[in-house]
Amino acid sequence: MRRDEFIHALELLPGPLRERAFALRTYVRLTRCPDCQRIGDAVTLSVTAAHYDAFASAGQLLDSAERLAAEHGTACRPQPQPQRGRGRVGRWAGASATLVAATDASWKGRAGGIGYVVSDGHYGLRGRRTGRMDPTGASRVLVDELRAVEFLLSAYDAVPAGMTVLLDSLSALRYLHRWQGGDTTAMPAGYSLRPRRWSDQPTLVRLAELVGQRPDLSFAHVRGHSGHALNEAADGLSHMARRRVGEPFDVHPRAHALADAFLRDWHATVAS
Repeated sequence: MRRDEFIHALELLPGPLRERAFALRTYVRLTRCPDCQRIGDAVTLSVTAAHYDAFASAGQLLDSAERLAAEHGTACRPQPQPQRGRGRVGRWAGASATLVAATDASWKGRAGGIGYVVSDGHYGLRGRRTGRMDPTGASRVLVDELRAVEFLLSAYDAVPAGMTVLLDSLSALRYLHRWQGGDTTAMPAGYSLRPRRWSDQPTLVRLAELVGQRPDLSFAHVRGHSGHALNEAADGLSHMARRRVGEPFDVHPRAHALADAFLRDWHATVAS
């Protein structure tokens, strides 16, 4: 289970159980330590049990995870790891008081990619290929533009207050403003609302609910391919993610270098 999927799945747990599982979140990762793996498996199974309303079993599994963690001690306690497809250019951390981010999506044939970059150095990219059970529907590009926003916001355990998110898609922007205005049931044409594997809520439903509860977030339009550094970075990351679906190359150093270059331009422009 990806870290962002795990964070979303925690919503299935009642408050006290959710807090206990969240405290053990660093164990839900790939590791060579068998003890850490057993702890992570117990935490993941507790969330799965909650998915089927087996809250007593979820509590028992968390009891086991906490006991194993206490017995294992701190010698091998895992530290939070970057989420898959995400990274950060460390030198921009704290470089701007108010965060500004840009998101974008790219689609060609049956492959798509999404990307984001934030003025504090965070960035992310993710690619995917459509399949027979793809829930996107007819509004494929629009849905991916909105998924890019959810991908950005899910990078934070708590989305920073006052963040500005820039999009070059007016259609996606209209949905974000509708959701922020309270119309959280509006969805792109053909988008399937069937339950997903790790969550009863599809990505855009989660995004709509989050946006509806955050009037402090700003969503604004930026003209694409106009030289805006953050938009160009998000565009480049989404294209890179899409190409990576069908091409074998090491995406991580390229993504890091691309994000750093455009962030350098962005901060130089802001400073001047």
